[in-house]
Amino acid sequence: MSIFFHEQLYRTDTVMAKLKEFPVTICGAGALGANLAENLARAGFGKLKVIDRDRIEERNLSTQPYYRSDVGAFKAKILANNLYRAIGTKVEAETKELTATNATQLLQESGLIVDVFDNSTSRQAMKDYGDRTRTPCLHAGLATDYAEVIWNDAYRVPSDVNDDVCDYPLARNLVMLTVAVTCEAIVSFVATGEQRHFTITLKDLSVQFLNL
Repeated sequence: MSIFFHEQLYRTDTVMAKLKEFPVTICGAGALGANLAENLARAGFGKLKVIDRDRIEERNLSTQPYYRSDVGAFKAKILANNLYRAIGTKVEAETKELTATNATQLLQESGLIVDVFDNSTSRQAMKDYGDRTRTPCLHAGLATDYAEVIWNDAYRVPSDVNDDVCDYPLARNLVMLTVAVTCEAIVSFVATGEQRHFTITLKDLSVQFLNL
C-alpha cells in the first residue's frame, strides 16, 4: 500500500501524479516553512527544496518540528534528513541566505516558490525574482493572531524597519492553521492553476478568501 494511500483517495491519481513531479522551493525552514515542508512531503510532493541559513535554537522547538538533540544544527539539513527517514522523500537543502545576488542560482529550477521568510530583505529578493522571471510565488506570513497567504502579484513586502521579527508572540495553533491553508492553496494551484489568497485569524478560527 502506498504511503500516500489516503491522500490519493481524496485527490485522485491524476492530481497525485502532478504533485509528485512539481518542483516547489520553500524559502525558510522556521515555524511556517518547516511544518509546510513536512505537510507538502506527506501530501505527496516529491520535488522539494528548502532554503534557510539558520540553525536550530531551543526556542524553536515548540513551533517547529525539530528535537532537542537538533539544537545547533542547520534547520534545512535536519528537515531534509527527517523527511527522508520518515517517508523516503528526498528534499534538497540549501543552508544559504537568499539574496538578490544568488536568487537566480537558488531559485531557477522552481515551478513554484513559497516565501515563509522572517525578514523583509529576503522576501524582497524573492518577490523581485518572481516578478522578473514570472515564476509563481506564494507568500505566507503571520503575527500574533493574524496570518495571510498572498500570491506575488498582490503582495507587498512589509517595511524593513525592525527587520528581525522573530520575537513576537506566536501560538502553535496559528502556525498549523496557516500551514494547512498554505498547503491547500499550493495543491489547488498545482492541480488547477488557480491562485487563491487568504487571511487567517486565530481568535475566531476564521479563514477568509480574499478576492484581490
